[in-house]
Amino acid sequence: MKATKFLAGLALGMSVALGAQAAYPDKTITVVVPFPAGGSTDAIARAVGPKITARLGQAWIVDNRPGATGAIGASMVKRAPADGYTLMVASIGVYAMNPWLNKALSYDPARDFDLLTVAVRAPNVLVASANVKANTIPELIAYLKQNPGKVAFASSGNGSSDHLTAELFWQKTGTSGLHVPYKGGAPAITDLLGGQTDVSFVNINAALPHIKAGKLKVLAVTGEQRAAILPKVPTLAEAGVQGVDIYSWQGFAAPKGLPKDVKAKLHDAIVAALNEPDIKARLVEQGFEIVANTPEQFEQFQRAESARWRNVIETGKITAD
Repeated sequence: MKATKFLAGLALGMSVALGAQAAYPDKTITVVVPFPAGGSTDAIARAVGPKITARLGQAWIVDNRPGATGAIGASMVKRAPADGYTLMVASIGVYAMNPWLNKALSYDPARDFDLLTVAVRAPNVLVASANVKANTIPELIAYLKQNPGKVAFASSGNGSSDHLTAELFWQKTGTSGLHVPYKGGAPAITDLLGGQTDVSFVNINAALPHIKAGKLKVLAVTGEQRAAILPKVPTLAEAGVQGVDIYSWQGFAAPKGLPKDVKAKLHDAIVAALNEPDIKARLVEQGFEIVANTPEQFEQFQRAESARWRNVIETGKITAD
């Protein structure tokens, strides 16, 4: 009798466990964005939400946790249960730059997360305020060499991707500039528009309205090819600067240790949402390219990006302080 009860209880426990696993998701999914609302990463997290809710049948809530160039939100996700109910959408800095800028970083992007997919990528644009005399990359390089360390490059913060892109540009062209960090991309663009700074490497979607309005001069894009939304603007390589083919990108991740079926379900839902015709068209119109790759491809890409930016950071002796 005892053996029968034990077996019946074991079977019931297994049935409950399997039923719970098969039911994923059965509650709200929280998506941590480690930056303020309104930026590119936040936009990606929110764009796919309705499609994923429709596909998985549960609410998709975006939780903005900014601070420490993304480290606060990333550390929060690292500590969350690996059950598929806490995810992160973060950018290149969180996955490939922070570890080399901050030796005391509270997370390791290569060890603490299950990487799901690189969602999108977009080239930066090198833009100049209206009062800068240079209209081409060769003219800007000549101007930088005539005024070493004096031309003000605005960025969204010390150690940010736009800051490090400028550093790489200086390294490849043998020039130098004056780095002017801001607390976010919006105030950096505001002062660039006002002429308080001279040039900046800006996310293409953030700069596009000001370029179209004629308020900023665009000198080059950092992509491997010309941007479809700015077809007349040369790449840096076309303008004579090699080795600065750079994209800003956003990727989805979860705490390390997701069950395989949950990981597959999340990946498939995110990729499907990104490729929905209306979502894809909206993102492409803003200058994004849909990537939507596999977890294995994301892991390989993250390693390559991390190695690249480690070299830039160590060569420039850059810290996040």
